[in-house]
Amino acid sequence: MAKIIQEHEKCISCGACVSACPEHWEMGDDGKAVIKGGKKVGTNFEKEVDEVGCNKEAAANCPVHIIKIE
Repeated sequence: MAKIIQEHEKCISCGACVSACPEHWEMGDDGKAVIKGGKKVGTNFEKEVDEVGCNKEAAANCPVHIIKIE
């Protein structure tokens, strides 16, 4: 199992993660990207997934490098 972590407050709303991995990412009500089904932990959003899949591409495409995979 892997954990996807997004530093939500640092998101610049470019949508690169949504384009790369629309099954796991969407634009939130605040105009910033958010992990679908993720939970808010402090200022981050986190989600545990069985397979990383396209989240690797979402992390690689993020211009501000705020998506981490553990």
